Amino acid sequence: MNGFSLIGLIRAAILNGTPLLYGTSGEILTQKSGNMNLGVEGLMFMGGAFGLCGAFVYGNAAGDNAVGWIAVLIAFLCAFLAGVAGAFIYSVLTVTLRANQNVTGLALTIFGTGVGQFVGELMRLRVGGNVSISNTLKTAFSGSIFPEAMQKIPVLGDLLFNYNIFVYAGIVIVVLMSWFMHHTRKGLYLRAVGESPATADAAGISVTRYRYAATCLGGGISALGGMVHTMTIAGCVWNHNALAGEGWVAVALVIFCLWKPLNALWGSMLFGGLLILYLRLPIPFIPTQIYKIVPYIATTIVLILVSMRQRKEDQPPAGLGLNYFREDR
Repeated sequence: MNGFSLIGLIRAAILNGTPLLYGTSGEILTQKSGNMNLGVEGLMFMGGAFGLCGAFVYGNAAGDNAVGWIAVLIAFLCAFLAGVAGAFIYSVLTVTLRANQNVTGLALTIFGTGVGQFVGELMRLRVGGNVSISNTLKTAFSGSIFPEAMQKIPVLGDLLFNYNIFVYAGIVIVVLMSWFMHHTRKGLYLRAVGESPATADAAGISVTRYRYAATCLGGGISALGGMVHTMTIAGCVWNHNALAGEGWVAVALVIFCLWKPLNALWGSMLFGGLLILYLRLPIPFIPTQIYKIVPYIATTIVLILVSMRQRKEDQPPAGLGLNYFREDR
């Protein structure tokens, strides 16, 4: 592999890993509160459909006067709010009504996927064909935010300054999330709720409030991953199968990253590279399906190694997946 192809592979890994970065970081925030939301796939479908719908409606309404950054902002808000709504339903069922978290998460996957497909199909029927936006607005989603001179710097330009705004926004979100969890009092409270809700409750920390907040905010961030995939990788065109499997890869990546937000930065890039490796480095006698299961194999190996080492900092929150019953305290 020569230098240019290596740079191309790195760029492709970062671009394809960015939706996973959002999905993974949102789920890490959720799981840190003790909620295991397996509905990331559904949330990403909702985010992709509502994000495209928002940009599409705005583009049609504004016509030639449509402004790129406004379309980006509308898609961002629509996807985020859709994710928050889906995660709120999950929170009501698991935190308030104390339904089984695994079953509820799977139900959210089915529900969210159905809602996303419905919205996408409704848009398609309204326009009588493929749902897309103008080339001007597409550039706002996929183009670099840096000046052209910086993009043309040899090697560094391609590696650092030639990405869309969502790549840099994802990095900022993950860094802020890590800082919040490990350097603020509220972040400490959040981790306490995930580790031992009974102890946190006894200390006067509202378990319900923190689980609702973390799950809804995490759901919104995860849904942004679906919007990013649809508006960048899928070319701002709705495809029913484009997001299939992305949410499950994000859930696997949470385990691979050991529930640490900063690990999601390089982990998402690695998984993004593995997912498109069959396109960049095809080996004739290896089926495409083998390439696609490599991320799950890597996650299984990491899970086995973590279980063997038994390091406290590498383990999931002790209260993960367990509903809190105050009467049992």
